[in-house]
Amino acid sequence: MLSLQTSGVQLCDRLPRREMLRIGGLGACGLSLPQLLAPQTALAEISTPKSLRPAKSCIVLFLMGGPPQQSTWDPKPDSPKEVRGEIGPIATKIPGVQFGELMPRLAGHADKLAVLRAVSTNDNAHSSSGYYMLTGRPHIPMNAEGANPGAPNDWPNWGSVVQRLSGPRGNLPASVRLPNHIFNTDGSTWPGQDGGLLGRGQDPWLFRCQPHAADHRISEFQLPESMSLDRLSARRDLVRLFDQQSAAAERLDRSRPFGEQQQRAYGLLASAASRGAFDLSAEDEKTRQRYSHTPFGQSCLLARRLIEADVRLVQVNWFRGPDEPAANPCWDSHTDETNRLRKVLVPPADHGFASLIEDLSERGMLDDTLIVCMSEFGRTPKINGAAGRDHWGPVFSIAMAGGGIRGGVVHGASDALGGYPRSGLVRPEDITATMFHCLGYSPDTEFFDNQNRPYAISRGQVVRPILA
Repeated sequence: MLSLQTSGVQLCDRLPRREMLRIGGLGACGLSLPQLLAPQTALAEISTPKSLRPAKSCIVLFLMGGPPQQSTWDPKPDSPKEVRGEIGPIATKIPGVQFGELMPRLAGHADKLAVLRAVSTNDNAHSSSGYYMLTGRPHIPMNAEGANPGAPNDWPNWGSVVQRLSGPRGNLPASVRLPNHIFNTDGSTWPGQDGGLLGRGQDPWLFRCQPHAADHRISEFQLPESMSLDRLSARRDLVRLFDQQSAAAERLDRSRPFGEQQQRAYGLLASAASRGAFDLSAEDEKTRQRYSHTPFGQSCLLARRLIEADVRLVQVNWFRGPDEPAANPCWDSHTDETNRLRKVLVPPADHGFASLIEDLSERGMLDDTLIVCMSEFGRTPKINGAAGRDHWGPVFSIAMAGGGIRGGVVHGASDALGGYPRSGLVRPEDITATMFHCLGYSPDTEFFDNQNRPYAISRGQVVRPILA
């Protein structure tokens, strides 16, 4: 018996999946990928104004944990030692502008960067402040540590909005997250990473992987060893026969979008080009070394390959791996900050981000690709008693480059201690508005949810001083 359900998609993040296809003992034709492609019912029309699209794609580098602004984008060399820390400043290509000394390659590309030094969420909790940054909507309530997805905090991730606005783009999805999702200390998922009120069918696809590993592979894009492409084609034909019989018997409109998604699944598995987008072994070793053989560096390289394959938005997460220390995982430098910055954190970030800029520029792709390097918040102005800094949402920095962005710009300023905005305040909704603008969508562009209710994609204002 054929059983179809049109609930949304959930990719490899271990959340409950809905049954989507059963054909007796055939299962899903021996494949797991069609289950990852179940459609959402009754997608509504989207009202999109005509506009130029200076950026074809967007890569978001999300430095989970919160980098200290004082040691990266906004050093304070004239402040007291307990504020400036042990990481000194370095000159950049922008006259009079300094970055932290551990970022020499990015300093050399400052003429291609727009640094926003007065970003604020006013939220000191990882997951709720992260939700604000990932969606452009403040979490209710604020300062809610350990928050999870769910109403009223169900605004879609900007990747979901881009996916909804873009529609299908060949075999690959419009929006991808890698190499893992972002989660709380207890292992539960941060809010703001999924389709929210748009439904699970608009979740950005999540691909768990270890791109720096010698045996790197994306399991969702691998045929079982026992299955050749000929067997895949034969099973596809059999499923088509079942689909035709089912459609004739039931005349269900919802079976048609399922069939479209199923064909995309087969296309992904059968297409060498689609599978090849994830094959880092196709890159020469010099290129791989340029990005550094780290999870973040190789994820940046993988992101470049995916946008070359027509993925519209790729979110690269600096995520909490199994070997991260409990006291200061990722960029959450509550203790021993200087050593973590020098040995673990800043060099891979500097290599990965700078190499992405260089690589895209050399390939003639930088003007068509928006890059956003952000986090959920920054760190406290003063170093604590454990030689670290704590959570700080009142002010921090992000950087943008590429499509639609004017390089060599510093927008906004923090105060002398790097604790509060002094000028040029930017809220997360302004960042999302600017991202959408660079991708060709006015902030008042509307999408409709499954109840046909209209929503503007952003409530923010485009940060025009940083635009090209």
